[in-house]
Amino acid sequence: MNDSLKTLLIIAFLLVILWNLGAGLYYMLVDKGTTKRTVNALTKRIALSVVLILLIALAIQQGWITPHGVVPAA
Repeated sequence: MNDSLKTLLIIAFLLVILWNLGAGLYYMLVDKGTTKRTVNALTKRIALSVVLILLIALAIQQGWITPHGVVPAA
């Protein structure tokens, strides 16, 4: 997988996370606490954030990506 595809994948995850955050805000303002759509949107956002962090940690551990300024231990 080339670097630009990895970057686009991370950016896509971040955009979906922001979308769910915005949806949670919208539902909170519109529904006035009558539905669970706010909770569902924010739950999805948290789940996607955890998945993104785990994927990045896995990619660093496997050597698929390298963080800037970090020298791997010998």
